[in-house]
Amino acid sequence: MKKITKKTYLKWYEDMLFWRKFEDKLAQVYIQQKVRGFLHLYNGQEAILAGALHVMDLKKDKMITAYRNHVQPIGMGVDPKRVMAELYGKKTGTSQGLGGSMHIFSKEHRFFGGHGIVGGQIPLGAGLAFADKYFNNNAVTLCFLGDGAARQGSLHETLNMATNWNLPVVFCVENNGYAMGTSVKRTSSHEDIWRLGLGYEMPCGPVDAMDPTKVAEALDEAITRARAGKGPTFLDLKTYRYRGHSMSDAQKYRTKDEVEEYQKIDPISKVKKILLDKKYATEDDIKKIDKSVKDKVSECEKFADESDFPDKNVMYDVVYEQEDYPFISHKL
Repeated sequence: MKKITKKTYLKWYEDMLFWRKFEDKLAQVYIQQKVRGFLHLYNGQEAILAGALHVMDLKKDKMITAYRNHVQPIGMGVDPKRVMAELYGKKTGTSQGLGGSMHIFSKEHRFFGGHGIVGGQIPLGAGLAFADKYFNNNAVTLCFLGDGAARQGSLHETLNMATNWNLPVVFCVENNGYAMGTSVKRTSSHEDIWRLGLGYEMPCGPVDAMDPTKVAEALDEAITRARAGKGPTFLDLKTYRYRGHSMSDAQKYRTKDEVEEYQKIDPISKVKKILLDKKYATEDDIKKIDKSVKDKVSECEKFADESDFPDKNVMYDVVYEQEDYPFISHKL
């Protein structure tokens, strides 16, 4: 694994803070109805992405996830201004505003969504890995899913095939404790989701996903294994989201005290403390980073606000149309 240095911690702090503030801004403009539909925020889970990016080869490795998917493409290299524009439904967005919040996508940066169907991305992630194995690309796919998706039959079918075919894929459960508003404890006979991998003789285990270092270590082992042709790994990344499942979530299933307890182990605060304790940065350095992040978020908002909506014809151009469809009668 690449050494975790002063530079690493500075990057982690700036990246995670930017992702947090970027989504805080999305929450703000959602209330203003500049962003419509569903909006699922990543606040609290940033250590997962920070750790993953540290050990991925961004020139060839791929990532696929569910609908909590705004900051991952930014980490993979997509211009954050385009991501925000996509949520605004603007033509400068990643899919000309046609995908919206749940369907961010970038083939160029090997980020394959953004999927609104719970668990829909799981077999697709294995499919990407199958293609890489078939074409000898020496690439690995990180397939992220929520703890709720771990109850989908497609996961078990995919784990079985991935093991049989020795696919270079790492299945990463972003286990924030709640499938929408239902706790893992209420949806399973056991709370250790990682044990599902045991049934397929797949390397598996829990990870403290509030710490980017622990995430990086676990994923480095899994990615190295996959790249060496030794097949998939199933990881239970134990994290927490500080906001609701979506903006419409009243969060009646958990207490404020519970949220506050997890905020005490906020990954951004952890990294900031390391920077200060190890004298990697001063308070003034931190303030400069904070200001830079704030300015960058403002640039994204300005870009999205000032961009135009797509022409109506664009929407029709991406809808399949067959002339003289035989089962439609034009006679009244």
